[in-house]
Amino acid sequence: MSRRRRGIVLAALALVLGGLAASDVAGREAALRERLGPLVAVVVAQRPLGSGARLRASDLGVRRVPQRFAPAGAFARPEELIGEQIGAPLGAGSDITAAALKVPEAARPGAPVRTGERVADVVAIGSPRAIVPGGRVDVLVTREAADGTAGSTELALEDVEVLAVRAADVGPGDRGDQHVAASLRVTLRQAVYLAAAQSFASELRLLPRAAGDRRHRRTPLAVGDSL
Repeated sequence: MSRRRRGIVLAALALVLGGLAASDVAGREAALRERLGPLVAVVVAQRPLGSGARLRASDLGVRRVPQRFAPAGAFARPEELIGEQIGAPLGAGSDITAAALKVPEAARPGAPVRTGERVADVVAIGSPRAIVPGGRVDVLVTREAADGTAGSTELALEDVEVLAVRAADVGPGDRGDQHVAASLRVTLRQAVYLAAAQSFASELRLLPRAAGDRRHRRTPLAVGDSL
């Protein structure tokens, strides 16, 4: 084979291999995009914010992240947050979620927590009309499966008192369910569990209980994803 012909064959082979490699990369990228979901907007702090700071337009920015990694209770539009107050200090670039907002004092019932109790702030699926201060709820936690889909759901807490509640617009990843930002009276152990659940769970749901219903299950209740 002549040198010229060998060069033509090698060039053609390089083009074929390059095309195959590009096709493989494109396929991997498409699979990754499908797994992570589309990019969604998440409102963040443009600068450090102190506790109690009232949000202005200049305090807010937007970043885009894969839907799977959007934090629970995130907001998609800065205008939803103008005038709201921050409950704890936030660093520049921090996500501003419903749980980070200060609950107005007027929305809190008078009785403070007792010795050994804590106030746990959560963002969960629930009806703002059915879940009210002074009422009681059960807390369902749905864990995320290894493949990123919803896994088993368990009855995590029963008969929990609601201290304060307001409607919450979670923005990214919202499937149309109503959400609430609720302050719950719990034990220290339960407060730690709920704080962790906001990170590891794919979904938290509050179920309002009937007035006067203080019954508890004697055995754990959990339902797998195979139901």
